[in-house]
Amino acid sequence: MSTPAATTPATDGRDDPIRRPNPLRWIAYAYSAALPAKNRSWVYNDLTGRFAVPRHLLRSQFTFLPIYVALYFGFPGEVGIRLAMVGLGASLALIFSITYMDQNRSRRLEKNGLEATTLTQRRRREADAEREAYEAIHGHRGTTAA
Repeated sequence: MSTPAATTPATDGRDDPIRRPNPLRWIAYAYSAALPAKNRSWVYNDLTGRFAVPRHLLRSQFTFLPIYVALYFGFPGEVGIRLAMVGLGASLALIFSITYMDQNRSRRLEKNGLEATTLTQRRRREADAEREAYEAIHGHRGTTAA
């Protein structure tokens, strides 16, 4: 099975309307499933748009909910001990989620047929502005002084 060519939707979302996935598709997406092509703008905005980092953290914690429930109800003991156990598990999951956020973003974009990048839209704009400022001062890349 081949993957479609990588694309990047317009960052303002005007060319391709943003269509949210239904709840079942969102749950599948949270567990790393690809969404249909009609949701590409939503995926791009979800992974690179404003509040992409908090959305990533919440989405990653959502995927661990069954484990947290199993930890809480699967072990005997006082409520405080079980809550502490779930809290420690959630802390560890959050640390790993933060650590692998860029790789996860890149893979999810690629899986949905989009350009794999670790940059959010804001960071991409900043990098473009920095590159333009550099080129205005030092000239375009690849040009050599003769």
